[in-house]
Amino acid sequence: MAGRSSRTNGAKVRFDADEAISHLRERDPKLGPLLDRIGTFRLKLDGTATPFAALCESIIYQQITGKAAASIAGRFRDRVGDGRFPPPERVLEAPDALLREVGLSRGKCAALRDLAAKSLDGTVPEMRRLRTMEDDVVVERLTQVRGIGRWTAEMFLIFRLGRPDVLPIHDYGVRKGFKVAFRTRELPKPETVARRGERWRPYRTVASWYLWRALD
Repeated sequence: MAGRSSRTNGAKVRFDADEAISHLRERDPKLGPLLDRIGTFRLKLDGTATPFAALCESIIYQQITGKAAASIAGRFRDRVGDGRFPPPERVLEAPDALLREVGLSRGKCAALRDLAAKSLDGTVPEMRRLRTMEDDVVVERLTQVRGIGRWTAEMFLIFRLGRPDVLPIHDYGVRKGFKVAFRTRELPKPETVARRGERWRPYRTVASWYLWRALD
């Protein structure tokens, strides 16, 4: 039934996952074995309170190990935000020395300050506005922030907003999963994934999730 919400690990996505899987089976039968092997669609949505906090975390986690990023994020919350992700005003007020002491690089300090400024001026809208925006508009807004590229914006669409039709064609995991699912000899080019993905509309997020799981 169109418009129905589905629960994934306790959080709601705003589409019917069963309908999405039936659609994928019909439009691309070669996905069938992967869907059967992985089983139930279980997209885990991010419960971070605000877009600012979610994007702060994304910036902190860039290009370092998860363990190192978690330590830095913890110190950032404790020393700048009194145990939680600080509001944008607090980030702008924090001395550079404090941000560097928690383990942030100069580039990430600059990115977090830019995110804070653009959150305050409305370039990065509040969640209630983001929920009403088209995917391309969300991407256009978020990628105006230093340090946030298309991939980060696509992850926000999938894991924070639960959008049904996002295909991150440059994501290595998606491309590797495509290679496994379709038994290609080489890692597919992003353009190859995009062309195949036209069959999966309007549920490319669901296909992406199964391609990620193909590596499990």
